Amino acid sequence: MEAFLNNLPKLAKDKHKENKTFFTKLKKKPPKQLDYIMQELHEEEFETTDCLTCANCCKTTGPLFTDKDVQRIAKYFRQKPQQFIDQYLRVDEENDYVLKSVPCTFLGPDNYCSIYEVRPKACAEFPHTDRKKFQQISNLTLKNVAICPAAYNIVEKMKSRIKL
Repeated sequence: MEAFLNNLPKLAKDKHKENKTFFTKLKKKPPKQLDYIMQELHEEEFETTDCLTCANCCKTTGPLFTDKDVQRIAKYFRQKPQQFIDQYLRVDEENDYVLKSVPCTFLGPDNYCSIYEVRPKACAEFPHTDRKKFQQISNLTLKNVAICPAAYNIVEKMKSRIKL
């Protein structure tokens, strides 16, 4: 896994133009069964992918925290939402709450998340490869293939399965 992870940014960069072209075509004319296909590819990939052996998403990027995330996690810590924000978050260029730093504060040395039960929605849904209307998040997916081995594999299988 480590060798693949180290090589992932280069692999993603080498495939970027091909992927961008594919997603542009996908957006223009998504197949009727796209959501079904993506759900299937996602489930197949995660039968063999163990996120605990990787956690690259938690080590290299931070999620967006919605107001609901802040409320839920602050309650978990028995804090007021503003205390949680002051302690862990900052506002980014797009006016979203994000972690002050990466790797994620809540990631343990064993790759377990200390707030897993109440983690942000963005974490729970990552890498977003089973999202409905998948074609609408192509820019996010292009970023995620450089971070997540599962997303990379899913996109590669997707390109061979969906002929545009």
